[in-house]
This record gives sequence, C-alpha cells and structure tokens, in this order.
Amino acid sequence: MLTSYPRLALVGTCLLTSALAASAQKAQVARQADGVLIHLPTPTPDAVRTLRLQVVSDKVIHVQASPLDTLSTLKSLMVVPQIGPTPTWQYTEKKGVGRLTTPALTATVSLTTGEVSFADATGQLLVQERAGGGKIFVPTVADGQPLYQVQQVFQSPTEEGIYGLGQHQNGTMNYKGQQVELAQNNTDVAVPFLVSSKKYGILWDNYSITKVGDTRDYEPLSTLKLYAKTGEPGWLTATYFSKAKPGEVVVQRPESVIDYEYLEDQKNFPTPVKLGEVAATWEGSIESGSTGLHHFLLKNAGYAKLYIDGKEVVNKWRQAWNPGTSVVSLDLVKGRKYTFKLEWNPDGGESYLGLKWLSPLVGAHQQEYGFRSEAGPDLNYYFVQGNSADEVISGYRQLTGPTPVVPKWAMGLWQSRERYKTQQEMLDVAAEFRKRQVPLDNIVLDWSYWKPAEWGSQEFDPSRFPDPAGLIKTLHEQDHLHFMISVWAKIYEGIPVYSDFKAKGYLYPRNVANRTKDWIAPGYTSTFYDAFNPAARTAFWNLMNAKLFTKGIDAWWMDASEPDIYSNTNVQTRKELMAPAIGSSTQYFNAFPLQNAKGIYEGQRATAPNQRVFLLTRSGYAGSQRYAAAIWSGDIASRWEDFKNQIPAGLNMSLSGLPYWTTDIGGFAVERRYEHPNAQDQEEWRELQTRWYQFGAFCPLFRVHGQFPYREIYNIAPAGHPAYQSMLYYDQLRYRLMPYLYSLAGQVHHQNSTIMRGLVMDFGADAAVRNIGDEFMFGSSLLVAPVTDYRARTKELYLPATTGWFDFYSGQHYAGGQKLTVDAPLERLPLFVREGAILPFGPAVQYAAEKPADVLTLYVYTGQNGAFSLYEDENVNYNYEKGAFATIPLSYNEQAKTLTIGERKGTFPGMLAQRTFRVVWVSPEKATGFNLDAAPASILTYSGSAVMIKMQ
Repeated sequence: MLTSYPRLALVGTCLLTSALAASAQKAQVARQADGVLIHLPTPTPDAVRTLRLQVVSDKVIHVQASPLDTLSTLKSLMVVPQIGPTPTWQYTEKKGVGRLTTPALTATVSLTTGEVSFADATGQLLVQERAGGGKIFVPTVADGQPLYQVQQVFQSPTEEGIYGLGQHQNGTMNYKGQQVELAQNNTDVAVPFLVSSKKYGILWDNYSITKVGDTRDYEPLSTLKLYAKTGEPGWLTATYFSKAKPGEVVVQRPESVIDYEYLEDQKNFPTPVKLGEVAATWEGSIESGSTGLHHFLLKNAGYAKLYIDGKEVVNKWRQAWNPGTSVVSLDLVKGRKYTFKLEWNPDGGESYLGLKWLSPLVGAHQQEYGFRSEAGPDLNYYFVQGNSADEVISGYRQLTGPTPVVPKWAMGLWQSRERYKTQQEMLDVAAEFRKRQVPLDNIVLDWSYWKPAEWGSQEFDPSRFPDPAGLIKTLHEQDHLHFMISVWAKIYEGIPVYSDFKAKGYLYPRNVANRTKDWIAPGYTSTFYDAFNPAARTAFWNLMNAKLFTKGIDAWWMDASEPDIYSNTNVQTRKELMAPAIGSSTQYFNAFPLQNAKGIYEGQRATAPNQRVFLLTRSGYAGSQRYAAAIWSGDIASRWEDFKNQIPAGLNMSLSGLPYWTTDIGGFAVERRYEHPNAQDQEEWRELQTRWYQFGAFCPLFRVHGQFPYREIYNIAPAGHPAYQSMLYYDQLRYRLMPYLYSLAGQVHHQNSTIMRGLVMDFGADAAVRNIGDEFMFGSSLLVAPVTDYRARTKELYLPATTGWFDFYSGQHYAGGQKLTVDAPLERLPLFVREGAILPFGPAVQYAAEKPADVLTLYVYTGQNGAFSLYEDENVNYNYEKGAFATIPLSYNEQAKTLTIGERKGTFPGMLAQRTFRVVWVSPEKATGFNLDAAPASILTYSGSAVMIKMQ
C-alpha cells in the first residue's frame, strides 16, 4: 500500500500550495538511520518534491523520488529485504549541495533541483543525472489508480558502453545510442538492470513497460517525407501480388504507414488480400529532415527483405505466428532521397508486418540515456558501483537475491523436441543415446501430453502415456536420465481445475469472457492463473505436486510465462487480459514470470526441502535467478541470422545478472524447405545444426530443442558424417569439462560470478572489445568464437589485450590485442585459452554423476600467474547452504614456474578423500594441444594437503 495517494484532482492544488510555501525556503534534509530524506523547493507540479538517498551498502545507493510530500512504501517484488548492519556513511552540505559518502562512493545531490551524481572513492565521476535532475513525472491513471509515468535521464559520454537489460534479438551488443524496450514477449525478456563499461549499474525498480536508452517513441513512416514508386510525394506504392499467378496484381494502393504488427491490425489490409495467397512490396523513396544516424525498426513474420538506397539491410524469415524484429542503423543526409523497397512474403494465413523509424539524436541528447516507464507510484532506482563488472553484478544479486547452485546434471546435455508424442518415443530416444554412447543427462517432455481438451489439468493422456510414473522410473534407473516437463500457467475452460480456480478467484477472467479460442483444432477457450495472488500460486503448485511432482519429475519447464494469454495481440489487449491481484496490469505488466517462478520454487522447496529446484522459463525479470529460474531465448527461427543474434542476446542476459541462459540449439521454428529437403538444403541444415551445437556446448546450459526435423544427433546426420562427429566431439568435451563447469556453477552462487561473459567483463580496459558480440568468455579461461555464416571455413576474431592466448586444439601461442583470421573447419569452432588458465578435465562419462572425478587432468597454460578454485558438493541437494561443500585452490606462479594444489577447504558426505592429478603444461615455447590420451608431464596423488609441482 502507498503511504499517501491523494486523488488526481487534488494533486495540482496540493503541489501548487507546497511550491508557493517552499519557494522561499531551503531544502529540508532529515537524517535517517540509512540515509537522508530531502524535501526540495518545487518549481513546477511535475518536478521532484521529495527525494531519498538510502545507503544499502558501501557500493549500493537507493534513489527514490516523488513530486509529492511522501514516498511510496510499496513493497518491491524484485528487491529482497537487506539484512546486516547499516554501512558507515557520512552526509555533509556546502553551498546548496549535499554529499552522502560511503567508503566506496559519493552521491552528490543538488538541494535545489534534486540532481544526483555518483563518483567512486577516488572522486572519479561515474554517472550523473541530466542537469536539473532529469526526473519527469506525468500523472496517469491505470485501472482507476492514480500513478505517474516516470522518466530519469542520465548523462553519458560517447565512449560509454551500455549492456544488460535482458534478452533482445536485434543482434546488438552495446546499446549506447539505441532504444531497448522492456516488454515481455516471446523471444524478448525484460530485465531492468543496466551495466555500464564505466563499472556501475542501474537497477530500475519498476514493472511497467519501459524504454531505456533513447526513450523517444518510434515514429510511423509517414513522418518521413515519402515518394511513390512513380515519384509523387506523400506515400509509398504498395503492391499486393498473387502467389498462384506470379505478376498478377491483386491490389495496388498508396500507403504511408506500414503498421500491421498485431492481430487487431489484420483488418487494415486491403479487402481483396488473403495473406496466404499474396506477396507484397512497398516501393518509392524516403527523405529525412535530419542528417545523422537513423534507426529503422522492422517487425515481420514470413519472409522480409528491406532495401534502402539499393542496399539490402534486412533479409529475414520468422514463422507466421511469432514475428521477430530487426533494428537497422543508417546514416542519412538531410534532404537527400533514398530509394526504398520492402519485399514481403507472409508465408501463412496470419502474418504480421510493421516498419517505424527514429530520427537522429541531436546535441546534448547524444550524450544521454534514460529510463521511461509507463506507470509507477514514484521514481525508484538503485545505483550499484563496482571495481569490475563482476562486482557490479554482485551488487545486483545482493539486491535481488543469490543464484542457487544448479543440480550437477543440469550442466550436461538436455535432449528435447517439439514434441515427444508418446511414452514409447521417449524410451526409444533414451535407449538410442545410451546405445550410441552419446552423453546425456536430461530428457524433456514438451506440451500436449494431456488430453486435447484438458490443457491445465496436468494429467497425462493415458492413451499415449499409460504409465508416466513407470516411464520416469525407467528413465531414472535404467537410463540414468533426469526428466523435465512443460507446465503452462494456462487452463482450459470446463475442466475441474478451471472450475475450482474460478470459484476461488484465481483466474484472469477476460479471455474467457471474450470467448477467444486458441490455435489447437478445433479451438478451446482458456485463461491463465493469477501468479500475483499468493493463494493462487500455492494452489497452482499443489496441482503440479499432486499430478506431476509425485511421479518423480526432476525439473520444470514454465512455457509462455510472459504471460502469453492470447498470442500476437497488441499491448492494450494484453493488459486487458491480465488482472493482477495486487494492482493494475499496466503497473505490473512485466512481473508475471517473476511471480510464477516464485510459486514453483517456494512450493517445491516446502514439499521436498532437500531436492534442488530447477526451472526453465521463457521469460524472467529482475530477481528471477533467486528462484532457480533459467531463461531460454524463446521460439526463435532456424536461420543463420537468428543463430548469430543469439550470442549478444545471451551475453546481455548474463550481464543482466541472470546467469543461466540457453537457446533451442538449431532454432525452434523451421522453414518448410528443411522438412523435406533436397541435397543442398540438407547440407545447409546439417551445417546449421552443427555450428549451433558447437556454440551450445559453451552456453551455461546445453540444450537441444525444436520442431521437425527431429533434433537428436542421429536424426540430424548419420554416425560417419562430419556433422555427427563434430556434435559428438563437443558433447564429450563438455562432459570432460564437467569439473570446470560445476566449479563455475559454485562460483555463481558463492561469489556471484557469471559463466557466459561478454569480453567487456574481463577486458573492459581494452576499448576494442566494447562492441564485440560474436565471441565471449566461457568462465574465466576459455574464449569462444562461434562460426555463424553458412559455408564459412575461417573466422575473423579479436584476441583481447593484456594477456596472451593459446589455441585450444594445437597449443599455438598468440599475443593479445590483435585481430586474426583463423581456420574454422566444419568440425571445429575457434577456441582459445588465456595465459594463466588452469583447466580441470574429468573422466569420460555418459552422464554427469556416473562416477566421481577421482582422476583429474590439469592443463596449465603458462605465461602469466593464474588461479582457479575447484568446487564440489553433493550435486543435487541444499546441504551446500549449510556449508557442506569443498574447494581446492589451484594456483600457478609464472616467475617460479610452479603449480600449487592448495589445501582442501570444507567437507561433505561422500567426498573423495584421495584423488590423482595429471598435470599437462602448455607454454608459449612449446605448443601442446589438447589430448587427454597423451601422457601427462606429471602424476601426483592428492589427499587434501597442499602440494607443489614445478614445470619440467
């Protein structure tokens, strides 16, 4: 609840009275236990009146501002209660400026305008709000509740890089100068946490749709100067052609707006047009009134090609039922005509298309970024400072909660398809993997395992799954596999669960009242449960527990968690379909996946306190990581451009503080040409799967999924094929790296580390890495450079400065700070190891827990000092929270040429008392490639006490 919320009719009068009374006064500053509360003179009704600076820690300060005399006391959904003593801080004033100082940073605030800036302990400015404060409050009403549209603008120098903000599919790594819209959608995940290359972060505590960066609204094409194909000013020439009779024009008309983005817009197509039967072009010229960098936002389903000035700038396909977006940045000159052509093949009876643009930022706006949210009770953000990107992300996790250690099996390979239709199919796939000795840990059952009319019952269809408990038991005991199942928040009208939840007020009613039907023939009416209602969350978990968890299910796949109640509807309709128990759907639009995960996590932990929860969810929000929620990139397409876009999408998700991320290896939705391919398309399909699989082996989670053609390794290519051999190689390599992988998982929890790392995280001082989004660090040691172009057999990459690098396969040494073009045969992706790395490799296994790593091979990459901590625990329970885990510190000293395997710290039941270490040295002087079959330089026995070995 809010402390005070006067009716909007009174707000202006109250503020005017306050402003007149305060105009001749100085700011009033009240010291509180954890910071200061400031009442400012208020020059205008939409300016800040009350400002609070709260010290959360030495490196985190909470800023809250309102145009009212009071601040909201609404409980945050994303930020957890902060425990522990209040940090040391001081507050001083001088000449109308207040300074709040901790040992790590100083927040400076104008006592006239409320403008805040932040500097580190040395006095170096990190960021400051726009002169005058940059805070904007616009009164609004949502579901009868008075709120504010809120905006905060920060100054930002040209060289600053902006990262994080969730997962977006436009191929962008550095968001500086661009717009990021935070609105949950299939393939787009909103996380309102920004990380700067200047070693700070901003956590924006708001749940409504938010624009970040360039916060202006995209404009329709009609605000450009348009010319028809024949030269007339004022429009583009839109021509709709018959597919059945090429060249036959169905209709041609002037169009100055291309806005068919949502289901509601389908009626705006010309009357004769039937989308499954036509293709279309928009032709002419465009002219801008400004010179500079323009941004074009294309949304399309089906095939789309965009040409500007005769150059192809977009060539994209997306499945008809799930449009995707492209952002094109182009320098245009004021007053110059640029030829324009957009070609579109809808590729289905329901399809979507839209094109908008943004004019160049000018003047001081080029040196700014902002947050602008649709609704909130006030303005609310956390400033996080750190000496590294890891420290900044650690501050985020301090605020929003730590990430649990994932069960060890989750770091192995997951096999899935859309979908296994019967119990026997799953058993057959499991048996085939074991027969072929292809390592595997998890098999996944996607949607529609229920009877067709019983979505939401969480009941198996007995005609196809006659004994689900027996199925799971066999997979567990015979195949040594774990079982994950898809669970939606969706419930069909008419089933007992629906009646029960409706009677208790647990359901969103509008979609049922609208009588809309889903896409399942013959179509069923449905809705979602209200994850914002604590009682509904409990009831939903109780349903999952009774129907599913009791059968032995290991993990949950929470699909459509945006929530996608009715696909491809516009934002207004989506808001109407939600009815959160705690407030307006406008205010809480983005928070559903957070609350959905909360209910499952808390429910399972209460039911089975010592079995690790694991969730895979299509959407998430700030704080999702504390509920053991991993994110996948949604229903992407099986295209090279979609593959390429996954890399910066995953890197920015990781920089957002959510460390467990994955894609559908090979892409989810498939072009028809791959379903019954000719020889050329078959070759491309296998190469795409291989290159994506190589990348997937170095993602935090390694997961194969997609529509037909089936994605099991043996269904992609026969065993002797290079594609099969490459996929098998990287699967086996991932399992040999399991000691490294699981140690990274331990670091994520215990040190707030990040597994998949943009180069800016480890090499931020090297300006050359600021925009690199096609290579990354996997943990602290491995540099991965996926190959994302068809038939490419070389890869141009950059090796960051400040360290040397070794080719993983050959051991050849390279100096850092240089671009290289390296060989990349189909069977291999470029992989490098940094100097000082110590890589632990375990035994060959068919599943992660097959046997303990009693023999470990340590590859020591010399050239710099280095260290790594080997982490172990019981793999599947929560005893690590009580201290039941062990670490073995590994360190290399370059000057002494010695490796130290340090004293083991900690213990846990079942821990190996003794193990063997095999040591392999890799040096610039002697190229030593990866080969676990080769004889090591040294072999030693380790019993927990420190041992040292010198390089031979």
